[in-house]
Amino acid sequence: MKKFFTIAFLCFVCLGFSQTSLNYQTPPDEILELADADLAPGVLVDSNGENMVLLYRNQYKSIAELSETEMRLAGLRINPVTNIGSRTTFYNNLKVKKVSDKDAKQVSGLPNNPRLSGFSLSPDESKIACLNTTEKGVEVWVLDIKSASVKKLTDAIVNANMGSTISWFKDNKNLLVKVLPKDRKPLINAAVAVPTGPTISVSDGSKAQNRTYQDLLKTPNDEFNFEQLAHSEIMKVSIDGKSKQFLPSAMYRGISFSPDGNYVMITKIKRPFSYLVTYSRFPSESIIYDSKGNKIETVNDVPLDEVRPKGFMATRTGKRNMSWRADKPSTLVWVEALDKGDPDVDVEFRDAVYQIDAPFNENKNLILKTKQRFSGITWGNNNTAVAYDYWWNTRNTKTYIFNPSNPNQTPKIIWDRNYQDVYSDPGSFVTSKNEFGSYTLDIDNNKMYLMGDGYTKDGQFPFIDEYSLETDKTNRLYTSTYTDKIENLNSAIDMQTGEILVRIESPTEYPNYYIRNIKKNELKAITDFENPFQSLAKVNKRVITYKRDDGLDLDGTLYLPLDYEEGKKYPMILWAYPREYKDKASASQSTSNANEFVYPYWGSPIYWVTRGYVVLDDAAFPIVGEGKEEPNDSFRTQLVANGKAAIDAVDNLGYIDRERVAVGGHSYGAFMTANLLSHSDMYAAGIARSGAYNRTLTPFGFQSEERSYWEAPEIYYNMSPFMHADKMKTPLLLIHGVADNNSGTYPLQSERYFNALKGLGAPVRLVMLPKESHGYRAKESIMHMLWEQDQWLEKHVKNKKKDNQKIENKESKVKGK
Repeated sequence: MKKFFTIAFLCFVCLGFSQTSLNYQTPPDEILELADADLAPGVLVDSNGENMVLLYRNQYKSIAELSETEMRLAGLRINPVTNIGSRTTFYNNLKVKKVSDKDAKQVSGLPNNPRLSGFSLSPDESKIACLNTTEKGVEVWVLDIKSASVKKLTDAIVNANMGSTISWFKDNKNLLVKVLPKDRKPLINAAVAVPTGPTISVSDGSKAQNRTYQDLLKTPNDEFNFEQLAHSEIMKVSIDGKSKQFLPSAMYRGISFSPDGNYVMITKIKRPFSYLVTYSRFPSESIIYDSKGNKIETVNDVPLDEVRPKGFMATRTGKRNMSWRADKPSTLVWVEALDKGDPDVDVEFRDAVYQIDAPFNENKNLILKTKQRFSGITWGNNNTAVAYDYWWNTRNTKTYIFNPSNPNQTPKIIWDRNYQDVYSDPGSFVTSKNEFGSYTLDIDNNKMYLMGDGYTKDGQFPFIDEYSLETDKTNRLYTSTYTDKIENLNSAIDMQTGEILVRIESPTEYPNYYIRNIKKNELKAITDFENPFQSLAKVNKRVITYKRDDGLDLDGTLYLPLDYEEGKKYPMILWAYPREYKDKASASQSTSNANEFVYPYWGSPIYWVTRGYVVLDDAAFPIVGEGKEEPNDSFRTQLVANGKAAIDAVDNLGYIDRERVAVGGHSYGAFMTANLLSHSDMYAAGIARSGAYNRTLTPFGFQSEERSYWEAPEIYYNMSPFMHADKMKTPLLLIHGVADNNSGTYPLQSERYFNALKGLGAPVRLVMLPKESHGYRAKESIMHMLWEQDQWLEKHVKNKKKDNQKIENKESKVKGK
């Protein structure tokens, strides 16, 4: 009996708690060659189109970098040793060149093993300040573009933990820099600290229906550490390296100079802190100082922002969105809610915009009211500015032209449209630098200019329009006519001469930058980056269109295997991400373009065209709810219908064996994948990365669902794959970052879903990637992820065994319900 018990116990351990110890693996050579390719540099071009800076970086971090000390506090992830965000992207080389030159110059004087970030262009665009992170901390360096050389301005004393770190004075010779305070106390090691009492949270009865944020403060020790890491002194540092204190130690968040440079607005955080929301909603105070550091006026005092009315369009009361008016020397502008921040309050106007001039001690002046929630202003001059509002529930946005000098003059609504209707998008107004170095509307003889992406039912044709302030009509100045490439309109260099910075690419032509003159019909190349993915140069790529069973138009980008043979049936990977709409017309519009460069980024399924798979990438998965119906009211039905339409469309082309179709996605795409495997029988296997599977763990809304669990319990239940784990018998690969920081996609989601599936006998594999966040960064992690996906697809899709599993599954599934 004792022997039997021992054997039974060992079997239980093996079956119930089996783990696989595995070192990091690398994918097959065909995939590795693409995944390990060197990146082309990032490009910065000055506003005059004269100088260019090229920024180089490694494609991935290393797992050693991700393993550096990290503290997660109030929505921040900080390296407390170096005092900079622990997930910061670093650049390791710089080059500069005149736009007119062919070759770039190597920047001289760079530090050993540079880790550069936080680039900030000087007002006259002759220099760029940046941060360099060493093993001991963060330094400030400055690049002189003309001489192509850098020099160090400070030792490793910078505090880059929160908000803006370096800000230029208007003289181009000095910067404000946040540095470590002299009074910082040693941090508490929570792992070894002895508690002095319990952690207690209290509710006074007010509703605080916040999303499930990650990395929140949890204990008094967290509060202490956050406060120490957030404290900085602000120093004035000259480009010759001299420095002096500008402001004493405080929890500084934002630094913003007025357009004329005579004033600076400093925002600092105050107590009490919160265990429910991130630092951006902690109490704060905004104070105006002159350029010498003398206090002028406190202009905003914001209390703790834990409690708001329900709904996506809810906001806090009081002054918000405080900033400088770009067309004035020193005028502050802000917004206040007229509906108490409550979208359920019925009012004619939701928000009001106010302004106040220096010295900021007079009464505020009303300049605009918006019918919906304010979303921004593009400033022009005394008589002309453009404002925007929006309302999420109706997907509506309005564009106003108004006179900021005359609030009694009724603003003119020039566009009133559904912002998801990309075919009607008029584009964005062109801006140019004014006398203060701020970007304002480019107005010439009562005309302004618009640049648009140019999506139409016949394809994408980016455009430039001239808008008349007198007639409110537009005149088309330029339309890109490429049919085999994409010309992205990057920015205007000079609208008067017609010079535009553009980027052109094709499926096999790596994106490069050009200066186009739309008046002279000239095009001049200014970069010549080579295609690092040559093995994909001959891939057969196209955008296919098809219909859902209810007539909705759908599309996806189809890739055929590199070894494609006509008449042969191939396995397929379907990769997608659901999106919610309030009308079918917008949901059926296409933004896919077959002329986009084939770019296999770390999370892409495109790699598998090298392994004999058909890939349908970015397949349209709209979830539509018109009128009073919300999209999620029929989420599962529409999800299944989207998947069936995609598979039918590719099958009808004769390319695939529909018994060997895999489905996959990341984040909400992972949630989609788990639901498809639970409620349909069309897939041989699934890949779900960094998803959420139990919606009751996100009870105050998720994605575009603003109803709480208690308002719509059946929606939360029906949409949760966890609740239907007993129906899921299709092989599923779950991958999740152990340090996921995304709202709602806790690693617990994958762990508990795996336990449920394993307990119910489903074929499932859970891969937890150490140190990884919601998006994966370490080379070791990404290569292993690609290996896991390839192994899974080879076993369960390409080489799938014929069995009767689907017949059995049909009895346990109700399709789309």
